[in-house]
Amino acid sequence: MVLKYLFPLLIMLMTLTACQPAKNYLGNPELPYPPEHEPVIGDILHLPTGVFVTEQQMLEQAVRSQVVFVGETHDNPASHRLQETVLAALQQHNPGRVALAMEMFTPNQQPVLDRWAAGELSEKDFLKEVDWYQNWSMNFAFYRGLLTYSRDHGIKILALNADEALKRKVSRTPFEELSSEEQQLLPEMDHNDIYQKATSESFFAGHPMGQAMLEGFQRVQTLWDETMAANLAAYLQQQGTGQQVLVVAGGNHVRYGFGIPRRMYRRVPASYVLIGSEELDIPEDKQDRLMKVEKPNYPMVPYHFITFTAYEDLPNPGVKLGVMLEQSEGGLLVKGVVPGSNAEQNGIRENDLLTRIDSLPLVENFDLVYELQQKKTGDSIVLELQRDGEALSLPITFVEVESHHGMK
Repeated sequence: MVLKYLFPLLIMLMTLTACQPAKNYLGNPELPYPPEHEPVIGDILHLPTGVFVTEQQMLEQAVRSQVVFVGETHDNPASHRLQETVLAALQQHNPGRVALAMEMFTPNQQPVLDRWAAGELSEKDFLKEVDWYQNWSMNFAFYRGLLTYSRDHGIKILALNADEALKRKVSRTPFEELSSEEQQLLPEMDHNDIYQKATSESFFAGHPMGQAMLEGFQRVQTLWDETMAANLAAYLQQQGTGQQVLVVAGGNHVRYGFGIPRRMYRRVPASYVLIGSEELDIPEDKQDRLMKVEKPNYPMVPYHFITFTAYEDLPNPGVKLGVMLEQSEGGLLVKGVVPGSNAEQNGIRENDLLTRIDSLPLVENFDLVYELQQKKTGDSIVLELQRDGEALSLPITFVEVESHHGMK
């Protein structure tokens, strides 16, 4: 008799509960179990449980997933060491069945990536053929270890990103106004992810940039994440379940899982783990690199594992000459010299035509940039140039000077 009335009562209670407005969360969904102590540099935290783990414990779980996403801080060497560590663990666990998928490249660069992985290109030729400094612009030293390990172990490198020309067009043009040819280049897309929309809006909060710019930014983010997810899913479908992939991308494409991971899973429900990092020690000269964003509250953890690091400098970022250049017939034409720079201190003048560095011909900006990034403070070069029809040879020893944006 009791059961006769209990079941309808339960149904009524469930219905009433479903109609109630959302209540405050119990605890913090982004950190459901606070850790036993404040994290310090070197700690690794399993966010769903609040338990600190060792690197080996994290890796043992990572290698059991088909896809490992590592969200990076692009200009922090600690992020890239983490990627190298995870890639090595995957390779040791599953040799010959591991790929490295990278935000930094687009599919039209895939043939060059394949040649690099096959050991057919020198580093300099590889960077020149992928037009690294133009397309990604970050110092290659951040990625050298990861890409060299891939080449040395024959690991497939998969280009993930959308074509830059298409991203530029989408930033200005609503999807429905693209030409039929352009629309055919688009992946299948979910335009209604509430977390991505809230994140985009938080980036623009307090900045009078206008609704059109916000909508353009949201379109590009959707295109970016869906393209990377589609390229990743296509590779997984082609390779089958025995293949494992390390995905390296900026933290905003990975964190909380609504960027690439969820969009990949919509296409291919592969097991995955999210790994990220947080900088606890940020030097004064790097404070301006941090985005001042009041992010939304998310109902999920940002990563499965988070490593705590310092915001580091590159051990050897290369050197700067201190010139603005224009490619010209016979060399590189100096269009400007930065006051106080190595160039000014060693007598380089505007309108000098730089022709060689250490006997290597200077045909395009890349030739100079690459050589300078192999040097460090205290190293010397011999720079050959033409000035008013006269050939000159200048020995230059690099000293530490203030860097200026855009100078070589």
